[in-house]
Amino acid sequence: MQMVMFLVLKKDKKMICTTRCLDPPIELPQELSLTCEISKNKIHSLSEFPQFSLTPVPNNLREKSEWGNFLNYLCKKDKVALITFKQYQFYILPPALVSTSSPVNVAYNIDNTGSVDTRPRDSESDVSLAGSQLEECGGPNTAEGLKFSRAEETCNEYQSRVPLKNFIRADPSYLKTLGQAHSGWIFGAIAELVDNSKDAKATKMDIFVDIIQLKKSRKDVPMLCLIDDGQGMNHDEVMKMVSFGHKQSDKVDTDRIGKFGVGFKTGAMRLGRDVLVLTQTTTSRSLAFLSQSLNEGKDNIEIPIVSYCRQGQLMEVDLSMQSEALAKYNLKAIKDFSPFNKYLIGEKAALFGTGTGTQIYIWNLDEWGSKYCLEWHDGLKGGSSFHQGDILIQSKRTRSRPGQISQKVPLDYSLRAYLEIIFLVPRMKISVQRTLVKSRPLSKFLTQTVVETGDILRRPVELILGFSQLEWERANCGMFLYWHGRLIEAYKRVGGMTHSADVGRGVIGVVDVTNLMDDEDGRVWVHNNKQGFQDSEQYACLEQWLSRKVDEYWDNNFDALELNKDNCVFKPDHEWVQCDKCRKWRILPTDFDSRKLPLEWFCFMKPFKGQCSDSEQKMAPGIVNVSTKRSGYACLLKDSNDKKLEGDRKTSGAGFGV
Repeated sequence: MQMVMFLVLKKDKKMICTTRCLDPPIELPQELSLTCEISKNKIHSLSEFPQFSLTPVPNNLREKSEWGNFLNYLCKKDKVALITFKQYQFYILPPALVSTSSPVNVAYNIDNTGSVDTRPRDSESDVSLAGSQLEECGGPNTAEGLKFSRAEETCNEYQSRVPLKNFIRADPSYLKTLGQAHSGWIFGAIAELVDNSKDAKATKMDIFVDIIQLKKSRKDVPMLCLIDDGQGMNHDEVMKMVSFGHKQSDKVDTDRIGKFGVGFKTGAMRLGRDVLVLTQTTTSRSLAFLSQSLNEGKDNIEIPIVSYCRQGQLMEVDLSMQSEALAKYNLKAIKDFSPFNKYLIGEKAALFGTGTGTQIYIWNLDEWGSKYCLEWHDGLKGGSSFHQGDILIQSKRTRSRPGQISQKVPLDYSLRAYLEIIFLVPRMKISVQRTLVKSRPLSKFLTQTVVETGDILRRPVELILGFSQLEWERANCGMFLYWHGRLIEAYKRVGGMTHSADVGRGVIGVVDVTNLMDDEDGRVWVHNNKQGFQDSEQYACLEQWLSRKVDEYWDNNFDALELNKDNCVFKPDHEWVQCDKCRKWRILPTDFDSRKLPLEWFCFMKPFKGQCSDSEQKMAPGIVNVSTKRSGYACLLKDSNDKKLEGDRKTSGAGFGV
């Protein structure tokens, strides 16, 4: 990642000049002090050292003059100025042409001899002095230039022990490579950003496509917008977000989905070439710009970030995180290479109000031939659920799965359908194209439900199995595997399902495999794109266990069912409704028609007539629940022969042990 920093060069606490530092190997303090000066010919292989540049940014005429004096002295004496910081040695090289505005190159190397510097640190710059204390005859603030009385051999001998190290750069093409993690399914990229919102404890999230005008071409282009009301990120957290991987926290959080430190980058770069992040916490606000357009033609990746201190609605540049000059430079880069100006940034920031959250804007979206990979529809106002807005994959193709022949898998190409089941226990309100997604936890929409428990490699696993009328009609079946409550694999066929399209038709299984796939040593057996599991002993044993349980369920329950040729409809064992305030799930009475529910339902309404503080209802493990009207709604069967779907039940409306 390319860094741009503003540094103040000093000698014995006397300022030489403010400089802009481009692409240093590490993050440097805001002030650096010169250690000594050395003859160029006494430093071996100086030309082979990696380098970065310093450009003068004088704040007044005095700094401008002192910069010229400093460079003139280096050129006249054919010397380099040495700065030491931690294990790094930096050599300021004399320029080919001296002027008060000449930039300079800085070569650097690392001392890894293992010696420990126990001398006091400079109180202002926190930079250690290499060699003995220097006696100054003249200073950078005099016309005579820099003069040191100590012999140069001390510094030169110190440098001769320093080995040459190899360093890597991240070419901007790597940004495009990151997006390849989701090349097989673009919704996996959106899911990464949804995961981040959930991890930030967001209660609601809006996903929609807006139209924005590019500055240079004046062309109207689509922009994917993702806005949440989570905790937001401070400067350090933003830096982690844009870094290519980072150390994970030692804290154990079973609800946290993010584990690999790459989700934002892989997701955003799959969706489009450019992304702007605006985030706000209770004490800060930050802007971050990850852009392929900005980095075109560069040899390293630059990511402009601007952070502010927040006191209510008052915002000031956070000078503890960057200098004011660096903040201005980064903000200018954002304005120059994005559709955002200060007015539009202010308009978006106003969406936070007095709260917190994160906004992500992605444009130059990935293309599908002459169109975009994504297709979006706003839906009809006041229309039914079949006319709600949605974001679709342009190809509308079904993902390849072993043993599957059905082409009716909406979650493969409909974002709304995917988000309905993405979380095992949905709490966050998600809107697509400004219409609320009605969550559909699969385990609550099954009939003849069985809860199976067992141990795999001495780790507990719980499986919910049942029959879905909807999936039977679509000729679908399979297991839905969740990890940390997030869907990883859908419609996974196991057992007899893999050999015949009819075996297991309509049977759905739901299982959370977090305990099995997370090792105690921190290793995770999940792909870093969160769209599958690694080939491991845990996964192989899981497949065997699921196969056995599904085949037993099929033999004991499904073979005895006689399908009604008169379109009899299976009704779930229990019908559920989710409160739009507390997000808890409530069981509806068996004689209640769920189609009479309003679009927004709350706990105090009929038929629950309770409070949000009431505990959420759950099914007990090891029980088969059989609904009172197993065969469906009476109103749908008036003209039917009333031939019911028969199972192994002996009584109606009862539960019996498995």
